[in-house]
Formats: sequence, structure tokens, C-alpha cells
Amino acid sequence: MTGDIETLEELSTEYKESMPADLRETKSFDWYLEEVYEDPKIARNAHQRVADMFDYYGTTYDETEGVVEYQLASEDPLNDGENTFYGRVIHQSIHEFVNKVKSGARRLGPERRIKLLLGPVGSGKSHFDKQVRQYFEDYTLREEGRMYTFEWRNLCDVVQDQDPADDTVRSPMNQDPLVLLPLEQRQRVIDDLNERLDAPYTIQNEQSLDPESEFYMDKLLAYYEDDLQQVLENHVEIVRLVADENKRQALETFEPKDKKNQDETELTGDVNYSKIAIYGESDPRAFDYSGAFCNANRGIFSGEELLKLQREFLYDFLHATQEQTIKPKNNPRIDIDQVIVGRTNMPEYKDKKGDEKMEAFNDRTKRIDFPYVLSYEDEASIYEKMLNNADVPDINVEPHTLEMAGLFGVLTRVEEPDAETVDLLSKAKAYNGEIDEGDDIDVKKLREEAEGKAEIGEGMIGVSPRFIGDEIAEAIMDSKHRSRGFLSPLTVFNFFEENLEHHGSIPEDQFQTYYRYLETVREEYKERAIEDVRHALAYDVDEIQRQGEKYMDHVMAYIDDDTIEDELTGREQEPDETFLRSVEEKLDIPEDRKDDFRQEVSNWVSRRAREGEAFNPQDNERLRRALERKLWEDKKHNINFSALVSANEFDDDERSSWIDALMEQGYSEGGAKEVLEFAGAEVAKAEMED
Repeated sequence: MTGDIETLEELSTEYKESMPADLRETKSFDWYLEEVYEDPKIARNAHQRVADMFDYYGTTYDETEGVVEYQLASEDPLNDGENTFYGRVIHQSIHEFVNKVKSGARRLGPERRIKLLLGPVGSGKSHFDKQVRQYFEDYTLREEGRMYTFEWRNLCDVVQDQDPADDTVRSPMNQDPLVLLPLEQRQRVIDDLNERLDAPYTIQNEQSLDPESEFYMDKLLAYYEDDLQQVLENHVEIVRLVADENKRQALETFEPKDKKNQDETELTGDVNYSKIAIYGESDPRAFDYSGAFCNANRGIFSGEELLKLQREFLYDFLHATQEQTIKPKNNPRIDIDQVIVGRTNMPEYKDKKGDEKMEAFNDRTKRIDFPYVLSYEDEASIYEKMLNNADVPDINVEPHTLEMAGLFGVLTRVEEPDAETVDLLSKAKAYNGEIDEGDDIDVKKLREEAEGKAEIGEGMIGVSPRFIGDEIAEAIMDSKHRSRGFLSPLTVFNFFEENLEHHGSIPEDQFQTYYRYLETVREEYKERAIEDVRHALAYDVDEIQRQGEKYMDHVMAYIDDDTIEDELTGREQEPDETFLRSVEEKLDIPEDRKDDFRQEVSNWVSRRAREGEAFNPQDNERLRRALERKLWEDKKHNINFSALVSANEFDDDERSSWIDALMEQGYSEGGAKEVLEFAGAEVAKAEMED
């Protein structure tokens, strides 16, 4: 009986099919030579392979922003979207990173630089770096990303003092088999490959064999009297190379440790003491190629918190980047081929940038800023992803909860605008795309102004998503402890306020400013809650549709300078200007801008009609808002506002219908009652005073 359970046979078959067919096979050098002639991309260098990897998983071009979105980040196809990135600024940073890799693939300079990801804590730089390494592993498993290296075989047959345990030796640097060819012959092959290559770059390989392989090559050539064919046929086999971070194969992560215990051998390798007794200290076979640069060869080197390393330690990166070599102690220099990525936070960057002794290192870095997200809806998507990836209790996240949490985060990150007509909240909304055509807000100008004011760039300071995510998590657990089946903005706000001063990454001099921003968010939420309550009290889908159709009939007649049939008398009459203005005034559209708005909605209706879409005022944000507000004005006189302030009368039929209407908007029953208490009293107070 199998039913819905997985069987070992099925699991085994699936795994086998996911592995390259030639993973366990060995091939001859002749086979490899034929293979690269058939597909020259096999011989790509690390920058070229990583660059192609980004394109392989799919791209989308945003013409408005001029940014390529790479689907390994925007959709995360390997993990069904579990690790997606949100926000214009983050995709702009990824776009910039890939451009530098692609420039390096064309040998334009960045291949000799460290790609330094700079950003505040929790901005996503480490997460992106990890994602790149994961996808590189997957890419090298696929036909399109395959690469090969070689093994020395039967060494004891020729090298007299060879340890029998070393009769078969893998290329310690996992070098491409083409390096086995002498440089002159190799270049002729590469020239042929480039004639066949369909790519924006050319194949290049001027590397020398690593010292151990060069030792074997010299011994074997001497034995076979320089007959290279005999050497390669009798003692070399080609093997598939797959990147694997766990095995430290073509992928390596490196992080700072105790300054007293860290030295350059962790990067470049060290003497293999177990082999000294066999080969002697100066023998290249007695070297241990376990340094981080050695492990990362043919792939990606990732330096975590790179600038926390001591200055002397960072000097090893100068040769690794500019000369693409490393110079270990007690061993000749070694050529390397890898994409070197570093990550750092703001304090370390400022410290090293101001250090004159670090000028050479700084000159060999290409900085890519990873700021915080500056669109609060994108920020809310980060928290939603967090909840989707976790074992969240059975709890309803009320409308506006994540968006308002995101808005608070964004307010702490954006620069205060200079323009008197734009306050900080308006700027945050503009960054979120909430700009009406009548608004005098130039987002591009706001961004340029902010970049000029910010010390490094906008979004590089502020509250991190980690703090907000942690407080959301605490609020969820608190709600469960209090048997509340819902998480509301009010609960989250309380946790922000209680724990703001307890978070180590928030500077003390910003506490009062952030409390002020939190009050701004409370007020914004109150306005939205009031709109939701009004919607529940007066909303009528059919009436919105009828009023929308009436409005558009009169707009079309107005634009065409035509008459319209009266609904009651059937007589032709002029468009009802009073009715038109009663709708438009709900959006604060002045008399001198009414023609612009009417033409705007007319164009929208015409465009929809050409696309075969029926008219629905719900699909136009501005028109929907205007009609809802007018409907409220028309119906509010029939509402019993005194019931809104009677918080204990929840069994009242009228109040029950309001709760039902709020639940249709996504509220839970408990959340609907809370928002009625919170915003209903404000609505009643305002209307009863009128």
C-alpha cells in the first residue's frame, strides 16, 4: 500500500534523475577536447559562468526603472518562491551586482575587483549572497552550467618516491583541463573555440598549472621524453566538477575569527604536515590546498563581514584580485579564478574608508549598496514571507497590520524632504506609488535630493526588518497567550513602543524621532480604519456600480459637448455639473483641474473598452475612492451613530451587520469588534458633531 506516501524507490529515482549522468564517470582528455569544441562554454571562467547563471533562471526587464529583475531573486524558482526579494531598491542593487559580474566576464576590469556588498544590518545582502551560492550549486549540476577538472592516475608507475596513497591525485585547485596543454598549443585551441562561441565574451585561459600538478607534469614529460600525448592518455582522466559549499568545492565562505588565532594560511593554504615526513618540507606535494581561496577556485569566494579582518590580513586580497594569484608561505604562487564577494556593514566600511593605509585595498573594491526597502508595501511582503515560511499559530492577521509595520520601518529610513509641500509621510506614500495625477510630487527629484543629503545613500540607516519581524512574532505569541485569535496593528504598535529602546541596533539619539514616526503611523492607521468602518456602514456594490455608470455617462457627454437623456423624464438635458462635482470634490479636485480628471477617467474607460473589459469603477482606484466617499455622504444620515459608541451592545442586529461587513473585508470577528471600538467612535464623534 503506497497511497500518498513516498516510497524509497520513488525517492531514489528522483534523486538519480537530478544528478548529472556523467557525475561518476571518468573521461579521456581527447573526449574533453572534442566536447569543448562542440560546446565552448564548458571552458568559461568563473565570472562568465556566474553571469550566465543569472540569465539561465530567467529575467524580466522593468522599462520604467531601467532595471533587470533576475528571477532567481524575484521568484526563487528552486524553492517555490520561499526566498524572494522585494522592493525596487533591492532589485536595483542585484542588477548592479550582476552588471559588475558581466563586466568582469568581458574582462572590463571588475574581474580584478572585490564585489563589496554594503548595507545596514538586515538589508538582505547576506541572504542574497547565500542565494547566489545555492543557485551556483544547482547551475553546475545542469547541462548548461557544467564544468570539468582532472585527476592524475597511475603516478606510482613513474614517480619513484610517490606515496601509494597518492597514486591517484585530484587537481588540488580543480583547474580546467585545458591548463594541461602548454600555453602556445592551448592558445590555438582557445582561438578555435572563440570562433565557435556564441556569447558576449571570449574564452581566455593563461593560467599555469598549480605547483603540485606542475611537479607531476614535469616528472611525466621527462619519463615520456616530452610526449604530451602519452602523458595525457596514460595518466590523466577528466571528471565532472560540481560546486558544493558543504564540500568546500568551487564555493567557500570565510568569516573573521579571533584576531590572535587567524593568519593568512586560512586563505592561501599551509604545509601538509602529514606529508612532510614522506616528501620533505619544500616538496610541492607536501602542501595542503585547503585555504579559502583554493577551495573557491572556479566558483565563488564569499567573505562574511570582510572589513572586520585586520588590515594586514586584507593585504592577501590585493594579489587575489589584481593579479588573480595567491602567494602561500613555503609554496610557489598559485593562479586563481573566482568571483570574490565581500559583505560588510556601515561602521566597518566607514572605518576602513577613512584609513589612508587601506587605499590600495579600497581601490580594488566595487561597492554595491544594499539599502533597506523604501516601499512600505514591499516591506510588508517581507513580513508576509516570514510568516508564510514559519509555523504560525492559527491567527488572523488583520488588514493594514503588515503595511503599517512596513510604513513605520520606511519612515525611519527615508531622508526628510526639503520641499514644503511634501512631508515625510507623503514622501513614503510617493515611494510606494501612491501618487495621483494631480499631486505635485516628483519622485525622481525626491530620490536625487535624498541621495545628496544622505551620508552614503538613502535607506542605509533606520529600523531593520529584523526588529520589526521580531516584534510581529512577539505580538503573535502575546495574542495567542491572551486567547486573541487575531493580530491587529494596535497590538504591533504597542510592541514597537515597548521594545524600541531595548534593541541594540537603534541609536539612543533616534528614540524620540522614532516615537514621533510611530505616532504618525498610528494616525495613518486611524484614517484607514475609519475608511473601513465607513465602508462597512454604507457600502453597496450595486449602488457604486450604478453611480459609476451615471458619472461616466455624464463625463462622456461633457467631453463630447453633448446632451444626455434624463433617467426620469427621458428628455435630453445638459450633463449634470452638480452631480459631477459632488463626486470629484471627494478627491479634493479643484474646479480648474476637473477637465484633467474627467479626461483621465474617460481615457481609462476607452482603453478598457478596446481591451474588451467591461466598465467597473472598482478597478479604478481614484474613481472608486470618490464614489465610496459620495456614497457615504448620501447614506450616513440613515445610520444610528449612537450604536457605534455603545461598545457592549454586540448582539444588536445593526452592529452585527457591521461586523459581518468588516469580516468581508478580511477582518476576524474579534478584529472587527476592535476596529469598531477604535475607529467607530471617531466616525460617530465626527458625524454627531456635524
